[in-house]
Amino acid sequence: MPTHARPTDDPLQRERAHLAESRAALRTMRADTEALDLTDVTGNWVNAEVLRREINERIAALADLADAPLFFGRLDYHEPPGGERPGPEAGPLPGPPGERFYIGRRHVHDKDGDPMVIDWRAPVSQPFYRATPREPMGVRLRRRFGYTGGELTAYEDEHLTAAGLAGADVPASALLQAEIEKPRVGPMRDIVATIQPEQDEIVRADIGGTVCVQGAPGTGKTAVGLHRVAYLLYAHRERLARTGTLVVGPNRSFLRYIEQVLPALGEVDVAQATVEELVAHVPLRGSDSAAVARLKGDARMAEVLRRAVRSGVRMPSEGLVVVRGSRRWRVPAPEVEEIVRELLDRDIRYGAAREALPQRLAHAVLVRMERSGEAPDDRVQDAVARNPAVKALVKQVWPVVDPPRLVLRLLSDGDFLAECAEGILDGDEQRLLLWDRPARGVRTAPWSAADAVLVDEVTDLVRRTPSLGHVVLDEAQDLSPMQYRAVGRRCTTGSATVLGDIAQGTTPWATGSWAEALTHLGKADAVVEELTRGFRVPGKVIDYASRLLPSIAPDLTPATSVRDSPGSLSVRLVDPAELTAAVLAACRAALANEGSIGLIAADARVAALTAALDAAGMACLSPGDEASRACRLTLVPASLAKGLEYDFVVLEEPSAVVEGEADARTGLRRLYVALTRAVSGLSVVHSRPLPAVLAEGPVPSV
Repeated sequence: MPTHARPTDDPLQRERAHLAESRAALRTMRADTEALDLTDVTGNWVNAEVLRREINERIAALADLADAPLFFGRLDYHEPPGGERPGPEAGPLPGPPGERFYIGRRHVHDKDGDPMVIDWRAPVSQPFYRATPREPMGVRLRRRFGYTGGELTAYEDEHLTAAGLAGADVPASALLQAEIEKPRVGPMRDIVATIQPEQDEIVRADIGGTVCVQGAPGTGKTAVGLHRVAYLLYAHRERLARTGTLVVGPNRSFLRYIEQVLPALGEVDVAQATVEELVAHVPLRGSDSAAVARLKGDARMAEVLRRAVRSGVRMPSEGLVVVRGSRRWRVPAPEVEEIVRELLDRDIRYGAAREALPQRLAHAVLVRMERSGEAPDDRVQDAVARNPAVKALVKQVWPVVDPPRLVLRLLSDGDFLAECAEGILDGDEQRLLLWDRPARGVRTAPWSAADAVLVDEVTDLVRRTPSLGHVVLDEAQDLSPMQYRAVGRRCTTGSATVLGDIAQGTTPWATGSWAEALTHLGKADAVVEELTRGFRVPGKVIDYASRLLPSIAPDLTPATSVRDSPGSLSVRLVDPAELTAAVLAACRAALANEGSIGLIAADARVAALTAALDAAGMACLSPGDEASRACRLTLVPASLAKGLEYDFVVLEEPSAVVEGEADARTGLRRLYVALTRAVSGLSVVHSRPLPAVLAEGPVPSV
């Protein structure tokens, strides 16, 4: 990288000057892109529109975010004595000797095309995240930068090679720790400046395989998944531009919370959706009990639906007769039946088999033509396939399947369900599936979210679901087997990044193991990585929440935290009559600090707390609205807390959170989620006894 002239020998001023020059260069890059003249560049309006869309995406990606550092680190590569580099036995070195690279969110070059900032995803940037004193990867010095807003305010150097030669460890980075602990207001930020080595390995894993991340609270699994998307788009942009990428989250509140991460990294064309949005084939008008939803999400339903789809196929009672001119060509019923059974035995998709049947019947007719001395060609076969007699026979033996209507029949016709579920579901299970009121039609049927997944399964049995290049599935522990299948259909020829925590599974159908979940997803060969070192949740908070693990996920390794924050946890017992007042007081105390505040409570308490906050003149937001207006307090129903983070959390009445679920284990998992949303401090306020497993051992108090 060329060294530009600097007006001072003060290192901090030189770095500020480089930042100013880099921002100016980025503005020039954007202006040059905006000034592109596309007149007469393409031959037709379709290509022109595609090119214009790509240019607009490029312009958006070149936006300079004033409050986000353009670069956050620097790598100085080692110049060996005499100018010679270490031999091959030292391994490949990613940077040229003596070169200096600034590492940032996107590539920036000057007017001559020389790089001023290197994209964090480039191979030469990798040592910023992985180099150590014992394995410096050719790096002599690693410099981290500290920012206040968009202003560069500090730097910190790590002399890796010298420390490595001396066998010493580099002291923990104060700037890195400060960035991790920086208060947050609004939606989720990227962690590009603080990615840890174990996280970087997952981020840069090859696109050819699926990676499953079992991540304890605060280990950054969601951020890792999003940064992995950004990395794959950088490393395989042309491939993923053709096939597409998708981030699947548990709900819209969560997706709104994370939606700014990828744009901040320069990626503006990644789709986001919930599972319900992926399978939105029918209007949702009903809901299911936990038992019914669990049964509808059972993997056995896939075979019931497969039988239902194929149940309409009927063997012909008569043969096929095709009239062409003065000749009549006959295909006897046994031969037609043989063709139909062969297509059934091949087990291809129902719609593809139905499309193949006319051609197979036409071929049988052409064989007879050839035997009689004629020489028909492909045009004749196509004409025979379109013959009214062939069409009528296909309609009779292989009727069209409408997925919603088929599922409607299955859930409302006991005899049909019994036929399709024989040997798979017992009588009690079949009765549980049937709707308790008649459905008048597809549009008015009492469809539930679980029903929509069944319709999606049938839709795929009829016609293949298009596959994307890469799918990120977050909070994956909460999906049912049938939901896993629905997501898996979207990446059958692509790869996936699966993110979750078994201990945070709070649905009645939550998965018990990643091996089981990945099998349903169609990615049984996925690599499972475990993240247990927390960076966001204070040690005292995660230790307190981990008291629940023996009851909710005994096989998981308890998380540890790199942060020891004194005073980060308090548990206060109050009189029931004073509970609401004590909760509001805890919120006011939290608001005296910098950063965001989340008030988490059982869903049934949200309405009362909303009224209490209004009466007290304390404005609050709903989850996902953190970026909508200047307000630091969010009132969070416990059911929506998963995946969210706040600097300070006030948790009201843990026992009520547990009792808000259908069973005690699910309730304790919901409580585990609520306890681990705090980045800086957690205040638990309760008037009733704590759950027994949480109360074991000394309880912090104020």
